[in-house]
Amino acid sequence: MGRLFLITLEGNFYSCKHCQTHFALADHIISKSFHCRHGKAYLFDKVVNVTVGEKEERMMLTGLHTVVDIFCVACGSIVGWKYESAYEKAQQYKEGKFILERFKVLGPDGSLYLAAQEPNVAGSDGDDV
Repeated sequence: MGRLFLITLEGNFYSCKHCQTHFALADHIISKSFHCRHGKAYLFDKVVNVTVGEKEERMMLTGLHTVVDIFCVACGSIVGWKYESAYEKAQQYKEGKFILERFKVLGPDGSLYLAAQEPNVAGSDGDDV
């Protein structure tokens, strides 16, 4: 394995809860109104220091999407997903955007989000927009 080059972010950023690798600036949040199986999820315009998995079709609360899971480049933990395409016209604003699951990252102040004790949602991606 070669040398790992990481992008270091300045300011308020979200990072990996396992290894503190930087992911995204708080300024790049598009929406905090998304939900996933573990609670809150945030839609970001730009995310760094992640690798992507295989494309797959996933039925979510807002319809069918083609997505790839995203993983921390340093420790390999899954932290969310990226929208490759949306089949419903009203959902196409998500294409090329990233979801970071709040349960899987540290907040800008270093805080860990504790998932609410709610029943699991059948799908994920429910946005309240």
